[in-house]
Amino acid sequence: MKYICSKCNTRMDVATKKPKCDCGGLWKLDYKPPKFDLSLVDKNNWSIFRYRAFMPLLGNEWEKISLGEGLTPVIQFNEDVLLKMDYFMPTLSFKDRGAAVLIAHCKAIGVDSVVQDSSGNAGNSVAAYCAKAGIDCEIFVPEGTSPKKIDMIKSHNAKVNVVPGSRDNCANVCRAKSDKEGKYYANHVYNPFFYEGTKTYIYEVYEQLNRIPENIFIPLGNGTLFIGIIKALEEFMESNIIDKMPNIIAVQSEYCDPFTKAFKIKASKPVKVISKPTMAEGIAIGEPMRGEEILEYIYKYNIEVINSPETRILEARELLASKGIYVEHTTAATYAAYMKYCELKGRTPALIPMCGAGLKSDH
Repeated sequence: MKYICSKCNTRMDVATKKPKCDCGGLWKLDYKPPKFDLSLVDKNNWSIFRYRAFMPLLGNEWEKISLGEGLTPVIQFNEDVLLKMDYFMPTLSFKDRGAAVLIAHCKAIGVDSVVQDSSGNAGNSVAAYCAKAGIDCEIFVPEGTSPKKIDMIKSHNAKVNVVPGSRDNCANVCRAKSDKEGKYYANHVYNPFFYEGTKTYIYEVYEQLNRIPENIFIPLGNGTLFIGIIKALEEFMESNIIDKMPNIIAVQSEYCDPFTKAFKIKASKPVKVISKPTMAEGIAIGEPMRGEEILEYIYKYNIEVINSPETRILEARELLASKGIYVEHTTAATYAAYMKYCELKGRTPALIPMCGAGLKSDH
């Protein structure tokens, strides 16, 4: 199994500590799982690793690292909406799917110290799994990150650095630290093993519903859930489980929408934007590092890209909470976008992810 550079096609062993190719291209994973079949699912394992037959795992480090992530329920919220309750996770966000696989990989190749940048949730996930794995961890977060997310990261004995400026500046500072000190960059955007975890979102939906919903809403910032879902659906098409891609609606913040702007003019790269402060901090990514890759998927599968209205995020959050679903603001932004979508296009049955718990963004 090898990494392949997304720009120059250079191949590299996955045991490398290099975060990207020397040419600057990000790694993709040269891995093709067997055709998806429920008979290959380990029904005795109650985590995402029940799907390990379809995951590129080295060794059995996952057995010592898993915190029981995954197998989150799908609930009927109302007549039209199914919610995938992905904040029912060890660190209260869907990022545990990717972090569990990434840190299992780190342990397998002998990594003993990592750095990572995050708006909060991915940092918390990486910190938790590093704590379980016995790996030293340092997390960089942008100013304005929820204090409760920072407290959670610190609780796992990770060092936290709050970086002035935007989320993108935070990433630049963290990458400079990685380059200077040679620490492993355990980043959820750079490292393709992360997406081998987030793709289990779709595996579970199929196992739980015995179908793939017609309309799937996905929050889109750096694309960690988006890419994972697309990878799984492509596997399902190759396995003849579905004969076409479902209708996918990617959701951006209206205050930080490089993909929406690119989509409107059919650009091959995300449009440069100046982010404004938004409650949807988890998707406020002005310079998404896998932007070209994500846009290729968007055009290939006719994926819609829409903005979530900032003024309706609290309304959506309150509406969800009034029916027992208490989520953070970024998660509510996806539901706000769904409400706007239905107003424009009529009633729409849909699957929507509940990505983060509400206690994470009470600020």
